[in-house]
Amino acid sequence: MPPTTTRPVPAAAAPLCEADLQALQAAIDRLPAPLEPLEPDMIDGYLCGVLLQPEPVPVERWWPHVPDADARPVPRGVDVARLRTLVLRRHAELDRAIAQRQWFDPWVFELDDPQATPSDAVYGWVAGFATALSLFPALQRLDAARLTEPLALIYRHLDPEDLEDADELLEEIESIEPPRTLAEAVEELVRATLLLADVSRPRSAAPRR
Repeated sequence: MPPTTTRPVPAAAAPLCEADLQALQAAIDRLPAPLEPLEPDMIDGYLCGVLLQPEPVPVERWWPHVPDADARPVPRGVDVARLRTLVLRRHAELDRAIAQRQWFDPWVFELDDPQATPSDAVYGWVAGFATALSLFPALQRLDAARLTEPLALIYRHLDPEDLEDADELLEEIESIEPPRTLAEAVEELVRATLLLADVSRPRSAAPRR
């Protein structure tokens, strides 16, 4: 059964502009080894996976996986304040879009390789989303019948071997046509995200206190 409570609609967040995205990438690039930070497209998918949980995930639980996928502590003296600020702004922006079932522009970037497929281009976003669901699995414990179609639209961009023991999901993936263009693939990511929100964050439920 879906949860009986939902988040209040968050306040409007200023969308990140191109300069903000460049600042975000620069902040990521400054993180020292052995940290393995999420790239911008992975961050975006990861945040969507976090925001689709039936109960809000506290910042202190999801944030450490942004500067390092394994949540290793950032060394002393390494300033991540700018990175954190930009990621929190994107989190708020996505939270509002999901709460109000509005279109958002996923951070998906065209690849220079002329042979690249739509799945190649959205792979980072999908990998970030999958990372969130592996860390925070509450969404996947909800109504399986309603989750299968939207999850298939997202997970079909992964290698089937990464979806072992998910027979129903694989069957659904095989039944749908692959996206012909990157625009189509991106549109399906947004549609799937909002369909999942209908399961985990129903708009008809009473606001949380």
